[in-house]
Amino acid sequence: MAEAVILLAVKKIGVALANEATSQATSYFRKFVTQLTELQGSMGRIRRELRLMHEFLSRMDVRNRNNHTDEIWVEEVRMLVHRIEDIVDDYLHLVGHKHDAGWGTYLKKGFKRPNVLFSLNTIASSIKDAEASLVHLFQAKERWVWMSGSVATSNKSSSYIVETSRHLASISCSLDEDLVGMDVNREKLHELLTSDELQREVIALYGMGGLGKTALAANVYRNDRENFQCHAWVSISQTFFIKDVLKCLITELDVKKKIRGDIGDVNTGRLQDMLKEFLMDRKYLIVLDDVWEPEAVNDLFGMLVPNLKGSRVIVTTRIDGVAHLAFPDKRITLEPLSKRESWKLFCQTTFSKDREHECPAKLTKPAQQIVSKCKGIPLAIVSVSRLLFVREKTEEEFRRVLNQLDWEIINNPSLEHVRNILYLSYIYLPTHLKSCFLYCSLFPEDYLFKRKNLIRWWVAEGFIENRGGSTMEEVAEGYIKELVHRNMPQLIARNPFGRIKLFRMHDIVRELAVDLCRRECFGRSYSCENKHGKFLQEKDERRVVIHKLEKDINQVVSSGSRSLRSLIALYEDMPSSTQLPLVANKCRYMSVLELSGLSIEIVPDAIGDLFNLRHLGLRDSKVKLLPKSIEKLSNLLTLDLFRSQIQEVPKGIVKLKKLRQLFAEKVNDRCGRQLPCRTGVQIHNGLEKLMELQTLQGLEVRDEESARQLRELRQLRSIKIWDVKERYCEVLCESLNKMEFLSFLSICASGTGEVLNLDGLNPLPQNLQKLWLGGRLAGKLFDAVEGQDQNNHSLYSVSLSWSQLKENPLPSLSRLLNLAELWLTNAYIGEDLVFCKGWFPNLKELYLRDMPNLKCHNLPATTTTY
Repeated sequence: MAEAVILLAVKKIGVALANEATSQATSYFRKFVTQLTELQGSMGRIRRELRLMHEFLSRMDVRNRNNHTDEIWVEEVRMLVHRIEDIVDDYLHLVGHKHDAGWGTYLKKGFKRPNVLFSLNTIASSIKDAEASLVHLFQAKERWVWMSGSVATSNKSSSYIVETSRHLASISCSLDEDLVGMDVNREKLHELLTSDELQREVIALYGMGGLGKTALAANVYRNDRENFQCHAWVSISQTFFIKDVLKCLITELDVKKKIRGDIGDVNTGRLQDMLKEFLMDRKYLIVLDDVWEPEAVNDLFGMLVPNLKGSRVIVTTRIDGVAHLAFPDKRITLEPLSKRESWKLFCQTTFSKDREHECPAKLTKPAQQIVSKCKGIPLAIVSVSRLLFVREKTEEEFRRVLNQLDWEIINNPSLEHVRNILYLSYIYLPTHLKSCFLYCSLFPEDYLFKRKNLIRWWVAEGFIENRGGSTMEEVAEGYIKELVHRNMPQLIARNPFGRIKLFRMHDIVRELAVDLCRRECFGRSYSCENKHGKFLQEKDERRVVIHKLEKDINQVVSSGSRSLRSLIALYEDMPSSTQLPLVANKCRYMSVLELSGLSIEIVPDAIGDLFNLRHLGLRDSKVKLLPKSIEKLSNLLTLDLFRSQIQEVPKGIVKLKKLRQLFAEKVNDRCGRQLPCRTGVQIHNGLEKLMELQTLQGLEVRDEESARQLRELRQLRSIKIWDVKERYCEVLCESLNKMEFLSFLSICASGTGEVLNLDGLNPLPQNLQKLWLGGRLAGKLFDAVEGQDQNNHSLYSVSLSWSQLKENPLPSLSRLLNLAELWLTNAYIGEDLVFCKGWFPNLKELYLRDMPNLKCHNLPATTTTY
């Protein structure tokens, strides 16, 4: 995990050495060129060393968790890298300090004030010390870490994960005697193997680790393999070598009798040819167990010939991309066991000596709680059951196991195979996903993550890398998809358009991640007091998530939290009177400050001292005004004031040129039945300077100039505009047509008597996915919509409120074939609303509200009326 910390530091140094920062530094420190050159040189050398160290540590992670020498060395590395990051932040702060009060005077005088040189020399000296410490760490590694047999030289250490992977089958086969809850999947797999289809078929068993994919495959493999002329079972793992796989296949298929001499002496090409020749005329069954990359299967497909003999290839995997190598009807997705199935499996194993496998009544309650913690993972249920099998069958003992189950999972040697199987998913994560995964473990059990919130936090943390022309938000959404496809978090819900909306961590997977967070000082969470009545041990963690807090916040934001980067409060009843001053005074490096839902009324001027702040969340707070010092937050990416009491934003907000997300809507009617149901904020002068804005919710357009300035915001993806009058519509449409990336557009009139004349949006922006309009509509809008190529339009959601349409809008809207969500609130004053057969083929949600004249309608099954 330390490699992820290094990756963040490498990125930070890259920013410090980039052209923009270098140009600023050269300009500001033109009288101190020697010191500046030496400082930049040291940072460059440190960056090179860290890149090499990152590559080395990428192979260590939890595989060396039992090697204490390695752990100590990695901890020292982490602490040093954190210190380097702090120094680089100090440098970036000094370089970008020109906006702070008083610096203009220093600039004019050529930095004659001694404190400027003192600051520069202090940073340069600190960087030199860090560089020397880095060299010393490498020397220490040579002296002690290699000696202890680290991953680079120890075959035992380097083979740990491979051996664990290869033993998945033998571990899972312990469930073979009674595959509880797998009857349907077992029957389906049997049918796929024994069908009359002569084409070679690939069958995928897909699901998270521990669900019994290997056990199911092993059960059916043993029972049905005699129906094939030859058969073989091969464990792949992510560290496979094609030649090793070929040798295993040849050995199991008994091909090696055709080879004279040692099979190890035969080159890979010859092995491939011999395997193809052997399989060409035979009906074969081959199981490729524990596949992590599609390339692994693709490499073998050329040798597993499609010979029209009814051959079958079974692939077990926890990776979605591998499962998609099979056709949809040839994929079997394993899900966690139901409560009834989990209980049955638990009782069969725990009380196997009892003929009826019944749990005594006095043990039922703690036993059910234990089973609930396993969340339907068969491997976990069986492993914990075996732990209880050898314990006394008393209520006291069961409650003891329940209370320390988290500890047992992390530390008990008898549960090591559970840890190993679930750790595999983490170990095989790319470096850029490891921090993202651990971040999720800081939140409470069963916490429902919202895609958009998590993306904003990840971007502010610096976890997201640049990828071509994609925005960081788009890249972050890809990260979420990749984690879900790897079965790390559990997908809970998608929105009507098919995008991931909600997901959560599995309890046991989360416990393992929490342990990794603790070991790596990645972050910590507070939930009042832990089970021993003491607060969690404080180390050099960079992140704190408060689940619940009854004591003073000083115990979280303590004097030792100077390097704290993130503070997220989930506890709405947390005392809030002193939070922001404490954070501003003690956590100068803070990058994520999420205090949404807290009863904060005043934001102190000191907030401007958080020069590194990238995310400020005050959603659902009582904040009415922001201090002028907010303009000093030059690195701010997200300012979230949604559903606060905000009345206006400071004029200086236009100085936040890196701002990407601005939420500043005040809610007047949560039900959305009034017009307007919300209000925004005005930005009179300088709006055009916020050229990085992607989200603007919401803006009050009370003059033509505000509407005209919008045209410079070419990066906007989402915009909500309030208080629109007809006389501004033409200029507003001209500005909106400049936004080629616009996907969400919401426009609300200033009142029920105002008309929205949006003829200028003809045609609608091609990338538009969501269109929400509030107010009377000029009839030409729907003529414009009808005139477009709607079959190819990306519009998925339409909401019309207070439109007062006299003509039925459905004939026009029905041609939007991709439409998945339609809201009509007081939108139509007619009597008939008819849905014809074949209309809205992809509609999933339909809401009809407040149309009292409606007398006749035939509604789809998806309709909600109120």
